[in-house]
Amino acid sequence: MKKAFSHLFSYALITVLLSACSSVASQNSGSGEQFSPPALRTVTVDEEVMAKWSRSCALCHITGEAGAPVVGDTAEWQRRLQQGEETIINNVLQGVNSMPPLGYCMACEISDFRAMVAYMAGINQ
Repeated sequence: MKKAFSHLFSYALITVLLSACSSVASQNSGSGEQFSPPALRTVTVDEEVMAKWSRSCALCHITGEAGAPVVGDTAEWQRRLQQGEETIINNVLQGVNSMPPLGYCMACEISDFRAMVAYMAGINQ
């Protein structure tokens, strides 16, 4: 019971913290450059994050299962990045379409999700 309360408390805290964040501009400057939110450009993907990604995200994001954007499909990821980082992270936390809340990664932090999105979108590679 304590563990369930701990997870509920963590989820509520993350939600409150995200609602306090300012949103990233969601429009391209029109210069023809691809859009990537500043926070995603500065993340690093380490072995621990890749292990979490392999356990929780890879199944759908390698094959495109249930409409998930595939790793390295830059056109699809750019379309999603146009929504802004806040929207992307909220979708991860709350779930979107067939993706469950947290993408089944109960051990992931928001910084992990940022790194995973950057990895899948081909940012910082």
